[in-house]
Amino acid sequence: MFTAVFLAGSCFAQQLSPAEQSAALGAIRSISAPAVRGHMRFLSDELLAGRAPGTPGYDIAARYVATQMEAMGLLPAGERATYFQKVPMRASVNDEAKSSLILIRDGKEVRLKSRVDYVYGGSLAHTESSVETPLVFVGFGVTAPELNYDDYAGVDVRGKGVVLFGNAPARFSSTQRAYYADGITKAKNAVKHGAVGYLALALPDDEKKFPWDWKVPQILAPSRAWIDSRGQPQDVFPEIQASAAINRSGAELLFQGAPHTLNSAIAAAEASRPQAFPLALTARMHMLNAHQAIESANIVGKIEGSDPALKNQYVVYGAHVDHLGLCPPVEGSTDKVCHGTVDDASGVATVLEIARAFTKLPQSPRRSILFLFVTGEEDGLLGSDYFAHNSTVNAHDIVTDINVDGAPGIRYPCKDLTPIGAEHSNLAANVARAAQLVGYELTPDSMPEQNFFIRADQYSFVRAGIPSVFIRNGADGGDVIRKWLTTRYHTPLDNMEQPLYFDAAVRAAGVEFLVGYSAALQEQRPAWNKGDFFGDMFAKKRNNADKTSP
Repeated sequence: MFTAVFLAGSCFAQQLSPAEQSAALGAIRSISAPAVRGHMRFLSDELLAGRAPGTPGYDIAARYVATQMEAMGLLPAGERATYFQKVPMRASVNDEAKSSLILIRDGKEVRLKSRVDYVYGGSLAHTESSVETPLVFVGFGVTAPELNYDDYAGVDVRGKGVVLFGNAPARFSSTQRAYYADGITKAKNAVKHGAVGYLALALPDDEKKFPWDWKVPQILAPSRAWIDSRGQPQDVFPEIQASAAINRSGAELLFQGAPHTLNSAIAAAEASRPQAFPLALTARMHMLNAHQAIESANIVGKIEGSDPALKNQYVVYGAHVDHLGLCPPVEGSTDKVCHGTVDDASGVATVLEIARAFTKLPQSPRRSILFLFVTGEEDGLLGSDYFAHNSTVNAHDIVTDINVDGAPGIRYPCKDLTPIGAEHSNLAANVARAAQLVGYELTPDSMPEQNFFIRADQYSFVRAGIPSVFIRNGADGGDVIRKWLTTRYHTPLDNMEQPLYFDAAVRAAGVEFLVGYSAALQEQRPAWNKGDFFGDMFAKKRNNADKTSP
């Protein structure tokens, strides 16, 4: 069993004493299905208009969350003794009418049609940019020397545009595949190799999961990035003069006259084979974008720890408050609000009730507990990444993050749970013991192609070198989740009218409570496994400092 592997593979740092276990189980019983339902109903209401960052609807939601924490007696842990941390952002919207993408072959020009063959998102680096460049196909655009894989081997893309598939090789492990599929990782790699343009295609299986007609309005929505103290947007690459998503019709035009066909390139990608070759054309790309400065807020509260030696260390629980705002109606409805009920009003509701459960303990755990509700997750984990770079507590003192995005159990009464990312640290044992106490089996990621590891806010903490976990529904309901992703995800149908299982969500919340509770009690802070890919990549400096910490 996967649970047994988790228990055997990593020493559980501290078993709960009978008194601690009794206190924890008593606190868990205070988590209420009606309370979860009530939070979700308020946050999903059309009055909040989809909770997009920088809108009144988001601000109402943020104040609701802060008020709930204040009513529970949680201490403010934001800026200036408030519950809020301001997150400065730049938003960008592409002007379709004044932008263009033209392919040039043998002196002949073919103008691609926006929303049909391609679509531009808003560039956060440029208000206006133009580039005319030869194109080179680079497979997935992945360079992974530790996995003996390099799509850029044998080609020179300096001063050229790259054409690549989304996602990453299926032969990679779930979390490594997610890392190399991340748009930030791919863009950095393209820039490192000298690229100036970037065109992204979808493999057929990925196109089935997220059809073109579903993707277009999401790409056309404002792009956002958080702004640092110098006024610079984060994880934005000005070297890339223009980038676009390409539909199948556009992809077929790109591969005309190429050394290999589009279908053979798809077959090689599906077989996890590196590939790269020049295409027989040049692209002329012009983008015009409108930039706007906006501000949103993270919401932060805390319960102070009881151990004088450990109370300045923090276990973080997180969920994102934002959603997409207004979206195109679907299935003949006139509803234009992306309510974000499962994604992620359910996570916000769960973390609020986990916070309430912590207040029911007879004594606070040894470490402090931080409850972080973030903005801008749907724009690329912006609020959590901003917090990881600008935390309102000492960042070194954050020992772990437990993220709740789409509360497990809310879409069906699951019997299994999948702890995304736990296998990279000894936090795995905390998860396994918590699941065992509540009565769940643990199953491995049954949908690695979805790259959930990089699509939720715990990844911002992983990138900061902090062992983290994102607990999802397990493998027993894969078909339910796949159908939900293709019919309701990021549409107005993710609302309170869909089937929702509040009792099942409350039961799973008990596992999440126990993971953080045990981490807050144990003597040693959670640590990356020796030689771990992510620990070595993101946490070497942090690990060296941790050697002197309790």
